[in-house]
Amino acid sequence: MCYIKKGNNSMKKCRRLFLYCLFFLFAAGPAQAGSGGKTGAGGTVVLYDNVFNEKGKNPEIILPASGIHFAKGGLQLTGRGQLVRLNKYYSLAARLVRYHVCFSADARAVFQSDQGDFKAYVDMVHKSISIQTKPETRKQVSFLNPGHDYLVEVHRDYQAAMFKLIDLHTGASDSITVTMDGTGGERAGAVGPGFSVGLQHDYYSFGLLEGAGICVKQMTVLSKACNLLLLIYGDSITEPEGYFPTADFPASWTQLVRQQIRGKVVTSGRGGCTIKEVLERIKNELPFVKAKYVMITIGTNGGNTEQNLSTLVEYIRSQGAIPILNNIPANESGSQVPVNAVIEKVRQKYKIKGARFDKATSLHFDGAVVDKITMWHEDYDFGQIYHHPNVKGSRLMYLQTLTDIPEIYE
Repeated sequence: MCYIKKGNNSMKKCRRLFLYCLFFLFAAGPAQAGSGGKTGAGGTVVLYDNVFNEKGKNPEIILPASGIHFAKGGLQLTGRGQLVRLNKYYSLAARLVRYHVCFSADARAVFQSDQGDFKAYVDMVHKSISIQTKPETRKQVSFLNPGHDYLVEVHRDYQAAMFKLIDLHTGASDSITVTMDGTGGERAGAVGPGFSVGLQHDYYSFGLLEGAGICVKQMTVLSKACNLLLLIYGDSITEPEGYFPTADFPASWTQLVRQQIRGKVVTSGRGGCTIKEVLERIKNELPFVKAKYVMITIGTNGGNTEQNLSTLVEYIRSQGAIPILNNIPANESGSQVPVNAVIEKVRQKYKIKGARFDKATSLHFDGAVVDKITMWHEDYDFGQIYHHPNVKGSRLMYLQTLTDIPEIYE
């Protein structure tokens, strides 16, 4: 049951076959479950690709307990309010997921992150697509037809998110784009009201909210760039798109580095993560996108043992990349001091380089006491937080890379 009405018109069948061929070329072709690494047009690369046609051949997919079954046509989802999840963790700031899907005439489907910070909807009854924002961002799509197959795409490009729908029978398409606008700091430290979009944390998920069902035939995750000069990993400090005001985002430290390097650079930051999550992401991303240098800024949230850092450095080297291990910036509690001592020990052990971001953001440029004017002020009931670099702090961090790791700019 794929919710497709078969026509008798041979011309329509030929056109449909032609569009399917284009789709498979565009998606880098059908693959074995979980495969990746195929390079496409424009420098994209497939991180994951799966044609859903057989139960037991989808180990990366976490399924609900009921309301779902496999058929030759694809993954049939009839249980309402339940999610199917791809159990692969991605955080590249320039990536997309593409679904080949068909809908029942009364379906309302959601394509979201597992954390729910980002949700996008296809509504067959009201013929619309939308993204969950406040207020909701919605667009009418007149060509929605339960007899057709569609490509549904969710794009992330740093602060921008795009939700796109493509009709595989007619070639018609439409999309909506929204842009994250951070508040800078919090409460007393906020510089604007902001506009929340969500950064697609952490695992791609989809489900049926209303109606008889949806059929997902293929799921493909792609990086928007590959064969990089530099791949930058970290926690929220490496994900300024989550809190920087849009007007100031080009002045964040990751973007200053990207603007000055003479090659392709992509970031993969995730607020609140530790070295454990960084290593998991690297294993899902680096082997496919490839990079000459891999820069790590991690430790704000704990987990930085010598063993964990050594494992990270050795894995990066095993992928043919050069690791760069930065000091974490100074913060209000001074916790960066012992963490950076371990980072320095590991740098010496492997004879690798790193930027002294603690020096750039400290009061006396010694890495000890945070210079609060380099950080966004986050005003919480439990305390006053200064550990996310603002425009000034970002500028100083970028300048620190020029002296500590100049080779990345050659």
